[in-house]
Amino acid sequence: MSLLSSVERAPRDPILGLTEAFKADDRSTKVNLGVGVYMDEAGKVPLLKCVSAAQQQLAEGRAPYGYLPIDGLKEYDDLVAGLVLTDPATGQTVVSRDRVAVVQGLGGTGSLKIAGDFLRSISTNGKLLISNPSWENHNALFSRAGFEVQQYPYYDPTGHRVDVDAMVAALGEAEAGTVVVLHACCHNPTGYDLSDQDWARVEQVVRDRGLIPLLDMAYQGFATGIAEDGAAVRRFAASGIVFVTTSFSKTFSLYGERIGALVVACTDADEAARVLSQLKIVVRTTYSNPPTNGASIVATVLADEQLRRQWEAELAEMRDRIKQMRTALVSGLAAARGDIDASHITDQNGMFSYSGLSKNQMVRLREEFALYGLDSGRLAIPALNPANIDRVVDGLAQVW
Repeated sequence: MSLLSSVERAPRDPILGLTEAFKADDRSTKVNLGVGVYMDEAGKVPLLKCVSAAQQQLAEGRAPYGYLPIDGLKEYDDLVAGLVLTDPATGQTVVSRDRVAVVQGLGGTGSLKIAGDFLRSISTNGKLLISNPSWENHNALFSRAGFEVQQYPYYDPTGHRVDVDAMVAALGEAEAGTVVVLHACCHNPTGYDLSDQDWARVEQVVRDRGLIPLLDMAYQGFATGIAEDGAAVRRFAASGIVFVTTSFSKTFSLYGERIGALVVACTDADEAARVLSQLKIVVRTTYSNPPTNGASIVATVLADEQLRRQWEAELAEMRDRIKQMRTALVSGLAAARGDIDASHITDQNGMFSYSGLSKNQMVRLREEFALYGLDSGRLAIPALNPANIDRVVDGLAQVW
């Protein structure tokens, strides 16, 4: 008997497994509607002009590649704190920088991992709530961190909306000290976000019940704008402790750089210093310190007024293209079949759409039309472009 003979084969990741199946498909008409990557009209991952300019600046500087501090590039950490916490009305952060602990993370996933490990070490009850449904990796990340992961109601499939009443009621019954994972904007996988009034209700019940808010913000700027999409984060930060994970994979098109951050708004400077010291232990014992290049690119863009404006303009172009593809999909389906009302797709934000299709319908899409979406009915809208929209509409119309 081998030491490893009892090791079981793990199930394939639902998203990465779908991509593997897509790659193995030899049909020229195939479209990958499952992967969470922004693609331009040509179906390519774009290199943003602001990123290219920042890379040129960095290359000309010819800086050596030494180790970064455990918590990452300081300029990057400071700029990310400002990006996440600045109130556009005043131009000031809602909490002072000395009350904020920031660590550079390995993308949004790595930042969630740091948050999960730290929060489990201080958790009083070991319970954590995620939305139903949520990003598939949330359950895996926090379960492996040692949490008892449960769900709170979120999506109403009948009404194609957020069931905020059920959500608030469930949070109102949660045990004090429970961690609550909230999607700050562009909810993954549904695309349905809370309104300002909804956020006020959620924030109130979280504070009243003594819950610990962890806001996952991987898509800041993909719904309405940088400032607008960060409103929920600022609301929580202004009223007390909040954990925020952010990612620049999508918004800077820096997928392979694995660049994100964990931002923790604390009650005072001493608390922030103590929290940072513990976060650094988590980082040190996980990967020691983060990589340089992605942080340098993001920091260069955010620190340069001209590059910052260029980035926001390019981000707006991506956001607008996604909205245009949503509209094209809805109008195409209406033209293909008069009995289809897919208007809910244009009510959603961000990269994904909960189409409302069943698992059987999604299997038919893959098998009969080479259209690869998740069994949950989630579709990646940025995968659509003028060259494939008609094929996608035709397939959807035939299984709807």
